[in-house]
Amino acid sequence: MNSNKTLKKTFNIALPFVLGGAILWWMYRDTDFKVMEETVLHGMDWGWMLFSLVFGVTAQMFRGIRWRQTLEPLGERPRVWDCIHAVFISYASSLIIPRSGELARCGVLAKYDGTSFMKALGTVVTERVIDTLLILLITAVVILSQWGVFGSFFDQTSINLTDTLRGFTTMGYVVTAICLAITAVFLWAGLKKFAFMTKLKQMATNVKDGVLSLRDVNNKWLFGFYTIAIWISYFLHFWITFKCFDFTENLSIVVALVCFIVGSISVIVPTPNGAGPWHFAVKTILIIYGVADADAVAFVLIVHTIQTALVPLLGVYSLAALGIRKLPMPTVSKQ
Repeated sequence: MNSNKTLKKTFNIALPFVLGGAILWWMYRDTDFKVMEETVLHGMDWGWMLFSLVFGVTAQMFRGIRWRQTLEPLGERPRVWDCIHAVFISYASSLIIPRSGELARCGVLAKYDGTSFMKALGTVVTERVIDTLLILLITAVVILSQWGVFGSFFDQTSINLTDTLRGFTTMGYVVTAICLAITAVFLWAGLKKFAFMTKLKQMATNVKDGVLSLRDVNNKWLFGFYTIAIWISYFLHFWITFKCFDFTENLSIVVALVCFIVGSISVIVPTPNGAGPWHFAVKTILIIYGVADADAVAFVLIVHTIQTALVPLLGVYSLAALGIRKLPMPTVSKQ
Protein backbone atom coordinates (compact mmCIF):
# COMPACT_ATOMS: atom_id res chain seq x y z
CA MET A 1 0.00 0.00 0.00
CA ASN A 2 2.79 2.39 0.94
CA SER A 3 4.63 1.57 -2.27
CA ASN A 4 1.51 2.49 -4.29
CA LYS A 5 1.24 5.82 -2.48
CA THR A 6 4.93 6.51 -3.06
CA LEU A 7 4.58 5.64 -6.73
CA LYS A 8 1.56 7.92 -7.07
CA LYS A 9 3.34 10.82 -5.39
CA THR A 10 6.39 10.30 -7.58
CA PHE A 11 4.20 10.27 -10.69
CA ASN A 12 2.38 13.47 -9.66
CA ILE A 13 5.69 15.24 -9.05
CA ALA A 14 7.42 13.92 -12.17
CA LEU A 15 4.58 14.46 -14.66
CA PRO A 16 4.78 18.29 -14.77
CA PHE A 17 8.55 18.13 -15.35
CA VAL A 18 8.18 15.50 -18.07
CA LEU A 19 5.39 17.46 -19.78
CA GLY A 20 7.24 20.76 -19.65
CA GLY A 21 10.51 19.12 -20.69
CA ALA A 22 8.88 17.40 -23.66
CA ILE A 23 7.44 20.67 -24.96
CA LEU A 24 10.76 22.46 -24.52
CA TRP A 25 12.66 19.65 -26.26
CA TRP A 26 10.24 19.79 -29.18
CA MET A 27 10.59 23.58 -29.46
CA TYR A 28 14.39 23.68 -29.16
CA ARG A 29 15.46 20.39 -30.74
CA ASP A 30 16.97 22.17 -33.77
CA THR A 31 18.13 25.35 -32.02
CA ASP A 32 21.69 26.58 -32.38
CA PHE A 33 22.47 27.50 -28.78
CA LYS A 34 25.75 29.15 -29.81
CA VAL A 35 23.70 31.83 -31.57
CA MET A 36 21.47 32.17 -28.50
CA GLU A 37 24.51 32.51 -26.25
CA GLU A 38 25.75 35.33 -28.47
CA THR A 39 22.36 37.01 -28.11
CA VAL A 40 22.59 36.85 -24.32
CA LEU A 41 26.18 38.09 -24.15
CA HIS A 42 26.09 40.81 -26.80
CA GLY A 43 22.59 41.24 -28.20
CA MET A 44 20.67 41.84 -24.98
CA ASP A 45 20.43 44.99 -22.87
CA TRP A 46 21.10 43.69 -19.37
CA GLY A 47 20.14 47.02 -17.82
CA TRP A 48 16.51 46.63 -18.93
CA MET A 49 16.49 42.96 -17.99
CA LEU A 50 17.66 43.64 -14.43
CA PHE A 51 15.15 46.50 -14.17
CA SER A 52 12.35 44.10 -15.12
CA LEU A 53 13.26 41.90 -12.15
CA VAL A 54 12.39 44.74 -9.77
CA PHE A 55 8.73 44.33 -10.68
CA GLY A 56 8.94 40.58 -10.23
CA VAL A 57 9.83 41.35 -6.62
CA THR A 58 7.18 44.06 -6.10
CA ALA A 59 4.43 41.78 -7.47
CA GLN A 60 5.16 39.22 -4.78
CA MET A 61 5.56 41.87 -2.09
CA PHE A 62 2.17 43.40 -2.88
CA ARG A 63 0.68 39.91 -2.81
CA GLY A 64 2.09 39.35 0.69
CA ILE A 65 0.80 42.70 1.96
CA ARG A 66 -2.64 42.08 0.48
CA TRP A 67 -2.73 38.62 2.02
CA ARG A 68 -2.20 40.02 5.49
CA GLN A 69 -5.12 42.38 4.91
CA THR A 70 -7.46 39.42 4.27
CA LEU A 71 -6.25 37.69 7.43
CA GLU A 72 -7.02 40.61 9.77
CA PRO A 73 -10.82 40.16 9.81
CA LEU A 74 -10.22 36.59 11.04
CA GLY A 75 -8.29 37.83 14.07
CA GLU A 76 -4.95 36.81 12.55
CA ARG A 77 -2.26 39.49 12.53
CA PRO A 78 1.01 38.02 11.28
CA ARG A 79 4.00 40.26 10.63
CA VAL A 80 3.89 41.96 7.23
CA TRP A 81 7.36 40.73 6.32
CA ASP A 82 6.46 37.19 7.35
CA CYS A 83 3.59 37.31 4.85
CA ILE A 84 6.00 38.55 2.17
CA HIS A 85 8.57 35.87 3.03
CA ALA A 86 5.82 33.25 2.91
CA VAL A 87 4.87 34.35 -0.61
CA PHE A 88 8.52 34.30 -1.75
CA ILE A 89 8.85 30.76 -0.40
CA SER A 90 5.57 29.68 -1.97
CA TYR A 91 6.72 30.59 -5.47
CA ALA A 92 10.01 28.79 -4.95
CA SER A 93 8.17 25.74 -3.64
CA SER A 94 5.96 25.63 -6.73
CA LEU A 95 9.07 25.33 -8.90
CA ILE A 96 9.81 22.02 -7.19
CA ILE A 97 6.25 20.74 -6.84
CA PRO A 98 3.78 22.67 -9.03
CA ARG A 99 0.77 24.05 -7.14
CA SER A 100 2.36 23.35 -3.76
CA GLY A 101 2.96 27.03 -3.03
CA GLU A 102 -0.43 27.69 -1.45
CA LEU A 103 0.21 25.05 1.21
CA ALA A 104 3.79 26.19 1.72
CA ARG A 105 2.96 29.80 2.48
CA CYS A 106 0.16 28.88 4.88
CA GLY A 107 2.61 26.57 6.63
CA VAL A 108 5.15 29.38 7.01
CA LEU A 109 2.67 31.64 8.80
CA ALA A 110 1.45 28.77 10.96
CA LYS A 111 5.04 28.04 11.99
CA TYR A 112 6.37 31.56 12.56
CA ASP A 113 3.26 33.51 13.59
CA GLY A 114 0.92 30.87 14.96
CA THR A 115 -1.63 31.68 12.24
CA SER A 116 -4.40 29.13 11.71
CA PHE A 117 -3.35 27.03 8.72
CA MET A 118 -6.90 26.42 7.48
CA LYS A 119 -8.00 30.03 7.88
CA ALA A 120 -4.93 31.13 5.94
CA LEU A 121 -5.73 28.56 3.25
CA GLY A 122 -9.24 29.96 3.00
CA THR A 123 -7.89 33.45 2.34
CA VAL A 124 -5.62 32.04 -0.37
CA VAL A 125 -8.73 30.65 -2.06
CA THR A 126 -10.25 34.14 -1.82
CA GLU A 127 -7.17 35.62 -3.48
CA ARG A 128 -7.29 33.09 -6.30
CA VAL A 129 -10.94 33.85 -6.99
CA ILE A 130 -10.32 37.61 -7.12
CA ASP A 131 -7.24 37.24 -9.33
CA THR A 132 -9.04 34.84 -11.66
CA LEU A 133 -11.97 37.23 -12.10
CA LEU A 134 -9.60 40.11 -12.81
CA ILE A 135 -7.53 38.20 -15.36
CA LEU A 136 -10.73 36.97 -17.06
CA LEU A 137 -11.93 40.57 -17.36
CA ILE A 138 -8.63 41.72 -18.83
CA THR A 139 -8.59 38.71 -21.15
CA ALA A 140 -12.07 39.48 -22.45
CA VAL A 141 -11.13 43.09 -23.20
CA VAL A 142 -7.89 42.09 -24.93
CA ILE A 143 -9.53 39.34 -27.00
CA LEU A 144 -12.31 41.66 -28.18
CA SER A 145 -9.83 44.39 -29.13
CA GLN A 146 -7.40 41.98 -30.81
CA TRP A 147 -9.83 39.41 -32.22
CA GLY A 148 -7.94 39.02 -35.49
CA VAL A 149 -4.72 38.19 -33.69
CA PHE A 150 -6.36 35.48 -31.59
CA GLY A 151 -7.93 34.04 -34.71
CA SER A 152 -4.46 33.81 -36.22
CA PHE A 153 -3.19 32.23 -33.00
CA PHE A 154 -5.79 29.48 -33.20
CA ASP A 155 -4.99 28.93 -36.87
CA GLN A 156 -1.25 28.72 -36.29
CA THR A 157 -1.61 26.39 -33.32
CA SER A 158 -4.04 24.21 -35.29
CA ILE A 159 -6.83 24.84 -32.81
CA ASN A 160 -9.68 24.31 -35.26
CA LEU A 161 -12.29 21.85 -34.02
CA THR A 162 -13.76 20.94 -37.42
CA ASP A 163 -10.41 20.33 -39.08
CA THR A 164 -9.17 18.45 -36.04
CA LEU A 165 -12.13 16.08 -36.02
CA ARG A 166 -11.81 15.46 -39.76
CA GLY A 167 -8.14 14.65 -39.40
CA PHE A 168 -8.64 12.14 -36.58
CA THR A 169 -7.87 8.51 -37.25
CA THR A 170 -9.39 5.67 -35.25
CA MET A 171 -6.27 5.65 -33.08
CA GLY A 172 -6.64 9.40 -32.59
CA TYR A 173 -10.10 8.93 -31.15
CA VAL A 174 -8.83 6.10 -28.93
CA VAL A 175 -5.99 8.22 -27.57
CA THR A 176 -8.33 11.17 -27.00
CA ALA A 177 -10.79 8.91 -25.16
CA ILE A 178 -8.00 7.59 -22.96
CA CYS A 179 -6.84 11.14 -22.15
CA LEU A 180 -10.39 12.20 -21.30
CA ALA A 181 -10.80 9.12 -19.11
CA ILE A 182 -7.57 9.85 -17.25
CA THR A 183 -8.66 13.45 -16.73
CA ALA A 184 -12.03 12.26 -15.39
CA VAL A 185 -10.31 9.89 -12.96
CA PHE A 186 -8.08 12.68 -11.63
CA LEU A 187 -11.07 14.99 -11.20
CA TRP A 188 -13.05 12.25 -9.45
CA ALA A 189 -10.16 11.53 -7.09
CA GLY A 190 -9.81 15.23 -6.31
CA LEU A 191 -13.51 15.61 -5.59
CA LYS A 192 -13.44 12.49 -3.41
CA LYS A 193 -10.63 13.96 -1.31
CA PHE A 194 -12.50 17.25 -1.06
CA ALA A 195 -15.66 15.45 0.07
CA PHE A 196 -13.64 13.71 2.78
CA MET A 197 -12.20 17.00 3.96
CA THR A 198 -15.59 18.63 4.23
CA LYS A 199 -16.60 15.99 6.77
CA LEU A 200 -14.18 17.60 9.17
CA LYS A 201 -16.46 20.33 10.45
CA GLN A 202 -13.89 22.62 12.02
CA MET A 203 -11.61 22.45 9.00
CA ALA A 204 -14.44 23.29 6.63
CA THR A 205 -15.55 26.16 8.85
CA ASN A 206 -12.07 27.66 8.92
CA VAL A 207 -11.77 27.49 5.14
CA LYS A 208 -15.20 29.09 4.74
CA ASP A 209 -14.24 31.89 7.14
CA GLY A 210 -11.14 32.55 5.09
CA VAL A 211 -13.04 32.65 1.81
CA LEU A 212 -15.62 35.05 3.25
CA SER A 213 -13.00 37.26 4.91
CA LEU A 214 -13.02 39.67 1.97
CA ARG A 215 -16.38 41.11 2.95
CA ASP A 216 -14.91 42.21 6.29
CA VAL A 217 -11.67 43.69 4.96
CA ASN A 218 -11.17 47.05 6.67
CA ASN A 219 -10.27 49.04 3.55
CA LYS A 220 -11.65 47.53 0.36
CA TRP A 221 -10.20 50.35 -1.72
CA LEU A 222 -6.75 49.52 -0.40
CA PHE A 223 -7.38 45.85 -1.20
CA GLY A 224 -8.32 46.89 -4.74
CA PHE A 225 -5.17 48.99 -5.00
CA TYR A 226 -2.97 46.07 -3.96
CA THR A 227 -4.74 43.79 -6.45
CA ILE A 228 -4.19 46.18 -9.33
CA ALA A 229 -0.61 46.83 -8.19
CA ILE A 230 0.10 43.08 -8.25
CA TRP A 231 -0.99 42.70 -11.86
CA ILE A 232 0.59 45.93 -13.06
CA SER A 233 3.85 44.69 -11.53
CA TYR A 234 3.47 41.33 -13.28
CA PHE A 235 2.85 43.09 -16.58
CA LEU A 236 5.80 45.47 -16.19
CA HIS A 237 7.94 42.49 -15.20
CA PHE A 238 7.20 41.08 -18.66
CA TRP A 239 6.78 44.18 -20.83
CA ILE A 240 10.10 45.77 -19.89
CA THR A 241 11.91 42.73 -21.32
CA PHE A 242 10.75 43.89 -24.78
CA LYS A 243 13.28 46.74 -24.39
CA CYS A 244 16.11 44.21 -24.04
CA PHE A 245 16.18 43.13 -27.70
CA ASP A 246 16.27 45.04 -30.96
CA PHE A 247 13.64 42.72 -32.48
CA THR A 248 11.04 43.47 -29.77
CA GLU A 249 11.86 46.99 -28.56
CA ASN A 250 9.61 48.65 -31.16
CA LEU A 251 6.59 46.43 -30.52
CA SER A 252 3.65 48.25 -28.96
CA ILE A 253 2.33 47.84 -25.45
CA VAL A 254 -0.71 46.11 -26.96
CA VAL A 255 1.53 43.33 -28.29
CA ALA A 256 3.04 42.92 -24.84
CA LEU A 257 -0.43 42.81 -23.29
CA VAL A 258 -1.61 40.11 -25.71
CA CYS A 259 1.53 38.05 -25.01
CA PHE A 260 1.06 38.59 -21.28
CA ILE A 261 -2.56 37.41 -21.33
CA VAL A 262 -1.88 34.36 -23.51
CA GLY A 263 1.13 33.49 -21.35
CA SER A 264 -0.92 33.87 -18.15
CA ILE A 265 -3.58 31.52 -19.48
CA SER A 266 -1.00 28.96 -20.63
CA VAL A 267 0.43 28.51 -17.13
CA ILE A 268 -2.80 26.75 -16.16
CA VAL A 269 -1.01 23.68 -17.51
CA PRO A 270 0.78 22.31 -14.40
CA THR A 271 4.45 22.63 -15.33
CA PRO A 272 7.14 24.36 -13.23
CA ASN A 273 6.51 28.11 -13.65
CA GLY A 274 4.67 27.37 -16.91
CA ALA A 275 7.81 26.07 -18.60
CA GLY A 276 6.93 24.73 -22.04
CA PRO A 277 3.33 25.90 -22.50
CA TRP A 278 4.33 29.52 -21.75
CA HIS A 279 7.23 29.38 -24.22
CA PHE A 280 5.04 27.97 -26.97
CA ALA A 281 2.13 30.39 -26.45
CA VAL A 282 4.20 33.59 -26.23
CA LYS A 283 6.46 32.56 -29.12
CA THR A 284 3.43 32.01 -31.34
CA ILE A 285 1.99 35.45 -30.54
CA LEU A 286 5.32 37.15 -31.26
CA ILE A 287 5.55 35.42 -34.63
CA ILE A 288 2.01 36.56 -35.48
CA TYR A 289 3.10 40.14 -34.79
CA GLY A 290 6.04 39.80 -37.18
CA VAL A 291 8.96 38.66 -35.02
CA ALA A 292 11.19 36.14 -36.80
CA ASP A 293 10.82 32.55 -35.61
CA ALA A 294 14.42 32.26 -34.38
CA ASP A 295 14.17 35.56 -32.51
CA ALA A 296 10.84 34.64 -30.89
CA VAL A 297 12.23 31.28 -29.75
CA ALA A 298 15.30 32.99 -28.29
CA PHE A 299 13.22 35.67 -26.56
CA VAL A 300 10.95 33.27 -24.66
CA LEU A 301 13.80 31.01 -23.53
CA ILE A 302 16.02 33.87 -22.33
CA VAL A 303 13.27 35.85 -20.60
CA HIS A 304 11.66 32.86 -18.92
CA THR A 305 15.00 31.44 -17.74
CA ILE A 306 16.25 34.70 -16.23
CA GLN A 307 12.96 35.62 -14.59
CA THR A 308 12.48 32.09 -13.25
CA ALA A 309 15.98 32.26 -11.72
CA LEU A 310 14.72 35.16 -9.57
CA VAL A 311 12.14 32.89 -7.88
CA PRO A 312 14.49 30.50 -6.03
CA LEU A 313 16.76 33.41 -5.11
CA LEU A 314 13.88 35.12 -3.31
CA GLY A 315 12.88 31.81 -1.72
CA VAL A 316 16.39 31.20 -0.38
CA TYR A 317 16.56 34.78 0.89
CA SER A 318 13.29 34.36 2.79
CA LEU A 319 14.30 31.00 4.24
CA ALA A 320 17.52 32.59 5.48
CA ALA A 321 15.70 35.63 6.89
CA LEU A 322 13.20 33.47 8.74
CA GLY A 323 15.91 31.03 9.81
CA ILE A 324 17.64 33.61 11.95
CA ARG A 325 14.38 34.38 13.73
CA LYS A 326 13.28 32.61 16.87
CA LEU A 327 10.07 30.64 16.59
CA PRO A 328 7.16 31.88 18.73
CA MET A 329 6.75 30.14 22.06
CA PRO A 330 3.94 27.56 21.94
CA THR A 331 0.83 28.62 23.84
CA VAL A 332 -0.04 26.48 26.85
CA SER A 333 -3.73 26.00 27.48
CA LYS A 334 -4.89 26.64 31.04
CA GLN A 335 -6.71 23.83 32.73
